[in-house]
Amino acid sequence: MREMIKMVVVLTILTFFSGGVLAYLRNSTQERIDNQVLEFVKGPAVRTIFEGAGNNPIADRFNIKDGDVERTFFVGNFEGEPRGIAFETSGKGYGGEVGLMVGVNVKDSVLLGVGVTTHAETPGMGAKAKSDPSFVSQFKDQALGEPFKVTADGGSINAISGATITSRAVSAAATEASEIYQKLKPQIDEKLMGFKK
Repeated sequence: MREMIKMVVVLTILTFFSGGVLAYLRNSTQERIDNQVLEFVKGPAVRTIFEGAGNNPIADRFNIKDGDVERTFFVGNFEGEPRGIAFETSGKGYGGEVGLMVGVNVKDSVLLGVGVTTHAETPGMGAKAKSDPSFVSQFKDQALGEPFKVTADGGSINAISGATITSRAVSAAATEASEIYQKLKPQIDEKLMGFKK
């Protein structure tokens, strides 16, 4: 009985020690992990959307609380003014959530473009949503307000061949982004004032 109590005490001490070490490592590396995600996961989509911007949109960003979610908005300056914002939403794809970075022209309320950031879609099919520029280019200059839909659902977006579910996920994420933008527009406009030169 004594041996068993001794083993439980030792095991408890080891568990607390291991948990503390893991918590410390997570806290000390979290900032670096966040920077890597910004640079290598979200960054390529943001840079593509804001191609030709006169600033570094990864560095120029702000956060807005949207209910329980804190959203990060990236700012694109054109001709010395903050004319575009980009933020991430997601839609339910075939293999799980499809992350989508959506850029909005704040002056004209049209899409600047979209870019897939994360997905678990089938390679060679649904994965084309990220690698096929002709698919995502269909969203450029689309007006906000109306839902984005694939042609099979009565919309104007041509689905990726063999990946209609993924195409619907991207369209749903773009639609959600439009709704979020319209809901948060007053706060976005207020934050953009700080980026004017």
